[in-house]
Amino acid sequence: MRASGWCRIVVAAVGVSACGGEPPLPDEGHLGQAEAPLGVHNGINLNGINLNGKDLNGDALNEQGLPRMLVSVDYAGAWFERQNGAATWGVNRSTWHEGRLDKVWLEGSVLHGRLRGHSLSGLDFQHARFLGNLDVGGQLELRVDGITPGVGANRDVWTYRVSYREPADGRWYPICEDANGQPADAIAVAGRWDYRQNLPGQGGAKYEDPRTFTFACEGAAIAKCIRIGYKPWASVNGVSLAAHHQACTRLIRADYCGDGSSHTVNGQWVNLYDAAGVQRDTESWGLEAEWDTEGARCFTDHNRAHAPVSCPGAPVKTQCGTAEAFSTGTLLQSETP
Repeated sequence: MRASGWCRIVVAAVGVSACGGEPPLPDEGHLGQAEAPLGVHNGINLNGINLNGKDLNGDALNEQGLPRMLVSVDYAGAWFERQNGAATWGVNRSTWHEGRLDKVWLEGSVLHGRLRGHSLSGLDFQHARFLGNLDVGGQLELRVDGITPGVGANRDVWTYRVSYREPADGRWYPICEDANGQPADAIAVAGRWDYRQNLPGQGGAKYEDPRTFTFACEGAAIAKCIRIGYKPWASVNGVSLAAHHQACTRLIRADYCGDGSSHTVNGQWVNLYDAAGVQRDTESWGLEAEWDTEGARCFTDHNRAHAPVSCPGAPVKTQCGTAEAFSTGTLLQSETP
């Protein structure tokens, strides 16, 4: 259930509010390790408009500015290719092979597979090739250029440096870039997302497609929510975090209407918390919204939008932000300064 609202106060991470005054600075004590077993940061986070990758934020998949976006990656058809007269499989093995893998799957964010009777996992996927699916149809060849194992509390979060081959010139370009345009890592996540906007019930939705997975670029919402602690493959106190992760992708992007449209700008502060024990409420800010996998169940006038927001047809929830809401379908709640 969603109630529409509009923004009366806007506070960015830098600069001043619409009402004057300085924005609140994060208390370093609020950025410590959580008491939850996942060992994640609690309290305030910077939001962003990107669900995944650079296209959704206006950049193109390549330097030519073509309107394409990598929306998923096929498990099937992955292969290792001979390069410079030597096979490129098995960086930690003495036996070298090439060819198409019999099977590929994910355990958490770690790739696993079978090739001619050999088991592969983790670092064995260095130089592996995959087929990536584009939003406009067609596919691109992808190559894993580097793999970084997770450590500590995030030992199950492995990252991959991935490139795609541009058919127009045969050159390789990174699928992910940071704010400075430099290559960035991605987290492999099972399933795929719908990156379209202004489509209620479809835009921003996640599909547990057993045929595909997603390379989630660091810094965008899918990967950011994993870093916050909502690992979709994990559980806390017997509660699966898959739904919390999806709700988080809606929250981070201020996708109030659940149609894939972001109503915020990069860099605003948001405090998020749950009843599962991953994130605690560490601030005394104004209540913004309640969230589930479909978007905001309700939101207040004290939100991150920079223009009036209306969600046509959304039922009105008379009370927003109560503790009891967590027992009636709310997964996350958010606050803004």
